[in-house]
Amino acid sequence: MDMTQPLIYFICTGNSCRSQMAEGWARHFAKNKVTVFSGGIEAHGLNPRAVQVMQEAGIDISQHTSKLLDNDLLNRADYAITLCGDAEERCPMTPPHVKRLHWGYEDPARATGTEAEVLDKFRIVRDAIRDQVQVFIDELNDDLST
Repeated sequence: MDMTQPLIYFICTGNSCRSQMAEGWARHFAKNKVTVFSGGIEAHGLNPRAVQVMQEAGIDISQHTSKLLDNDLLNRADYAITLCGDAEERCPMTPPHVKRLHWGYEDPARATGTEAEVLDKFRIVRDAIRDQVQVFIDELNDDLST
């Protein structure tokens, strides 16, 4: 891990969908200029639908694993970004230097309906996360280059 790069930690309840997608997008957009991790308050396993919709967008997260929150990483992070209300409420305290951000997204794993309808919900969440991560990484890169 490069300690000179900003460290971004994406946090969700189960580290199965939203935080995994955010990690995949951040790695894609940052192009090795930041260090990115994700973790969960619990570890629910990588959701195969998240893998599928990210693959459709050209991002391979199939080798990611669902991990519990690592307090050492959290305390070293420059940014701790929660992606659901549960994680925001249950995330442990962090040192003052950690910038806490909350980006709330609906949990696509809770979507109901046909398989096509459920996958559409995953795609909507994937695209919303992509857009927010891209803006965040672009702004971070601008800050790093000034």
